[in-house]
Amino acid sequence: MIKSKSFYLYQTVIHIILILISLIVVVPIILLFISSISSEKSLIVNGYSFFPSEFSLEAYRYIWINKGTVLRAYGITIFVTVTGTISNVLLSSMMAYALSERKLVFRRIINFFIFFTMIFNGGLVPAYIMWTTTFQIKNTIWALLLPNLLVSPMNVILIRTHMMNAVPESLYEAAKIDGAGHRVLFTKIAIPLSKPILVTMGLFSGLTYWNDWTNGLYYLTDPKYYSIQVLLNKMIQDIQAIQANSVAASAGTAMTVPQISIRMAIAFVALLPILIIYPFLQKYFAEGIALGAVKG
Repeated sequence: MIKSKSFYLYQTVIHIILILISLIVVVPIILLFISSISSEKSLIVNGYSFFPSEFSLEAYRYIWINKGTVLRAYGITIFVTVTGTISNVLLSSMMAYALSERKLVFRRIINFFIFFTMIFNGGLVPAYIMWTTTFQIKNTIWALLLPNLLVSPMNVILIRTHMMNAVPESLYEAAKIDGAGHRVLFTKIAIPLSKPILVTMGLFSGLTYWNDWTNGLYYLTDPKYYSIQVLLNKMIQDIQAIQANSVAASAGTAMTVPQISIRMAIAFVALLPILIIYPFLQKYFAEGIALGAVKG
């Protein structure tokens, strides 16, 4: 088949657009890293630059000094992210499987409540009172797992839609004739055929757990439960307090602690694991979103 000039022009335009989009994504990360290894003086005088006048590892040295606390926070974050992601995908897929059953009693009402909670919520104050007084999760590891993150209505809707479209009803019927119950239908048919959307929703959930710092801000005061995001946010606040303290500044302490570059270093340290993991899950991403977004 001979391809026309318009086809090659179209391909060229598409490639240029994709390259520009890729640069928009990659360039800020590169600038973030370069700023983190730039000296505080060059950042203050010249601003952010891809070619700073002076390099410095002072920001990473400050993080290294607190490496014990940082490593503990990384361990908590990894545990919370893995546990929360598995729990989120499991609970969301179980609910989605039930809602994909067209003969489920009160199916429309349940779907309405799920959609309603995606748009409206009770607010922060009632949620705080409920979690701290009724469930008593304050200063426990549950504070990083349960509030707002354990089950996502959007995940349930996408997985349900995928199951309704990707899993043939005749396959369920054939399995039921052979004596399969819902446990077998869910584990042997629905889950294997829904792998792309489950991996995609797991990626979304994992990113949410990894980047979450609001639960730690609201429900944690004990440093031993700090996740990496909560700890790094606390480090930034501590540095700002040092800079604002006139006594420490007069003694020269404020000049030895970087403020701008350490923000960049902290952001890069928190981002690095996601940059490493994401390429291994990327192949499921587009397929899962496309299949989960088909209207059922």
